[in-house]
Order: sequence, then structure tokens, then C-alpha cells
Amino acid sequence: MVPRSGSASLDSVLARVLPDLWRDNAMVVPVLADQERFKLDRSDDALFYAEPRFVHHLDGGFRARLTALYREHIPPCAVVLDLMSSWVSHLPPDVSYERVIGHGLNEQELAANPRLNQHWVQNLNADQRLPLADASVDVTLIVAGWQYLQQPEAIAAELLRITRQGGEVIVAFSNRMFFQKAPQVWTDGGDRDHLDYVARVLIAQGWPTPVILAEATRAEGALGWIGAKGDPFFAVIASQPVKA
Repeated sequence: MVPRSGSASLDSVLARVLPDLWRDNAMVVPVLADQERFKLDRSDDALFYAEPRFVHHLDGGFRARLTALYREHIPPCAVVLDLMSSWVSHLPPDVSYERVIGHGLNEQELAANPRLNQHWVQNLNADQRLPLADASVDVTLIVAGWQYLQQPEAIAAELLRITRQGGEVIVAFSNRMFFQKAPQVWTDGGDRDHLDYVARVLIAQGWPTPVILAEATRAEGALGWIGAKGDPFFAVIASQPVKA
């Protein structure tokens, strides 16, 4: 992990990680067939993301709806994990959180993200183990990232492990992708297929049935005023049950 200057280190969290921290592969319930994990560009993902992209991949309407959703779901006291993050986290600018942890594939993008207190770089298609203790995160965010996972079942299982009771995972996406880097299960499906697929993987690993959102957004600028649509907004929100 790379802590920011003046921010709390994750050493205390990592020190609580037990030797058997990682979820046994036998406990991960397969959902995808082998062919559904296939992607056109099979080169190392780290190479594809080696150069930083300081651009917005989703339009203003989508980003505004995402920030509003975060405002509704993430309390100020939360420990937030921004998984598959970049140079922006879309969190409400006027809300401070206990800690925001970032993960991604480009060090420069993560270092430029002002909302992150610390971050680390890891290729989740090569290693699905998350270096976080059990029940250490309140809310995990995945924006326009799930569509690139080739082992989503293992990631969903890890998220269940690290999420505190009452915590949530918010998976948000639109209809855009780097086609060559998305596995076949995503490239072959439509918007409804994508929502069902994310929910199916989460449920298979023990998450309760998630809430699904599918909404239109308004285009930016003058086009929006005349009714033009922006990037469609999709989200799957799963909650860790509170045990009695």
C-alpha cells in the first residue's frame, strides 16, 4: 500500500490479517464457463494500463448520478474501498470519510486521485486476493471495472470477506467498454444481461439478492435541454447482512 503524506497507514489493518486470510479456492462457487472468460486481447493487463489516462470515460450525467448515489449510500464514518479506481473517485466533494482506499492498475492515476488516503496496484485477473483484513471495509465501489474481470467469482467472495456487517458493494457501469479487454460474457451480452450477470455472481458467493438500478441520464449542455440522453446508468448494490 502507498499511504498519502499525513494519512493513516494500513499497517495496523494488515497486522490483523491471519495466515489463513485468503479464501480457499474451493469455497468460490463457479458461475462462468471457461469460454465466457475469454478476451480478445490476452496480453498482460498491466501493459494495457501502463500509460495513465487522465480522461473521463463516462459523461457528466452518469457521473452526477453516481455521486448522488454515493451520497445516499455512504455514511461519513465509512471506510471506503474504491476498487479498480483511477484519478477520480466520484465521491461527494463536501463529504469526508474515515478512510478511502484505492486500488487500480496505474500508479500515476491513483497518485493523482485527491480522495485516496492510500492505494495499491494489483492485477485482479492475475491475483484475486485482496490485502485487507476480514470485515475491515464498509463500502466497496467498482465503477466501469467489473466488465474486465475474468475471475469475478473470486473477487465477489473476497468482497464478502472484507465487508463489515451492514456494509455494501456498489457496482456501477454504463454501455461503454474497451472491447478487446472485456471477457466474452460481457461483450456478448446486452445491458440487462450485464445486470443479471453481476447479480448472479454476487448471489453465488453468498451475497443476498442485490438491488438493481437501470436509469436514463440527460446529455450534457444544449442537447440535454432538448431531451437528448447521456450515458445510461446501471448499478448493482449488494448489502452484507447484519447478523442477529
